[in-house]
Amino acid sequence: MTEPSDTAEELAAWQRRLVQALDEAAELPVDTRGATPFEAHAVYGHGVTLRRYPPPATGQRRPVLIVYSLVNRPFILDLTERRSLIRALCDAGHPVYLLDWGRPQGADRFLTLADYIDGALAKAARDIRAEEGGAPDLLGICQGGVLALCLAALHPARVRRLVTLATPVDCRTPDDHLSRMAQHVDFDRAARTLGNIPAEWLNSVFVALKPYQLLGQRYAELPELAGNREALHDFLRLERWMYDSPDQAATAFAEFARELYQRNALLYGRLEIAGQRVRLGDIRQPVLNVFAQQDHLVPPPAARALGAHVRASSYEELAFPGGHLGVFISRRAHRELIPRVVSWLAAE
Repeated sequence: MTEPSDTAEELAAWQRRLVQALDEAAELPVDTRGATPFEAHAVYGHGVTLRRYPPPATGQRRPVLIVYSLVNRPFILDLTERRSLIRALCDAGHPVYLLDWGRPQGADRFLTLADYIDGALAKAARDIRAEEGGAPDLLGICQGGVLALCLAALHPARVRRLVTLATPVDCRTPDDHLSRMAQHVDFDRAARTLGNIPAEWLNSVFVALKPYQLLGQRYAELPELAGNREALHDFLRLERWMYDSPDQAATAFAEFARELYQRNALLYGRLEIAGQRVRLGDIRQPVLNVFAQQDHLVPPPAARALGAHVRASSYEELAFPGGHLGVFISRRAHRELIPRVVSWLAAE
């Protein structure tokens, strides 16, 4: 039986470690630009910028265009030198491009999905082809994977091959908690009322899906980082990423939530972009579909549905034993998963 004095001593020690960790954290800078140098290759308006990360040596591999989610900042893909998907691709010899969607301003509330997909994304793929001499391989992540699928279906000449990571395709699977929440929201009314959708509102939704892990457990373990500068710095970078999200362009956000999560329009070929139907069956490029087995945002069945609908010249799946963020920031992902993605991209 634990004595009260022992419990009090353990609690006091925990509090001392917490104070130490907080004091050390206050002295650490948190850079949100990422760990890998890049250049602004093109600007497409509305704050959208195409970044280029040059490889250590030129002319070795085909270009890769990373299409990340609209709802978060992309520096999670370049969190540290040790945990950087971008660095891994560069080190493999790929010229890496990334669309930074920026932070929508008040006048951007009227931007549509077509502005992002048939506008900025299509232009980026065109410009990369002109710069590199060939169409890029697309690497679409989460919501960005949906945008990448749309581009591959509508503009096949601008995409050589396609990798999707944690990408929702069937948004009405039984274990999709985000979809269940979305059924009860009038997104068009929210857009009319709020204008651009506040990042704080979206963050509260994501936290509500996994409150114990994102709040209680995460911070309860903070004292264990006291005295470990590297681990504490990693914690702070991830913390900044979680709460540094941009507001969402109202029209595009409402369109995405309504069409994908309420109508499941991507799965059934009913999603329209710039007057054209997006049909997954029109995707003929080779596809690698990666999903996380413990993903609380994109359950495995939501991602695996892609395989039954594309008509790709080759289709492969990779199941990763981890969560949504684990597919690109965990040590296991960098040891096992990302090398397999790099190997797939290297194949002819």
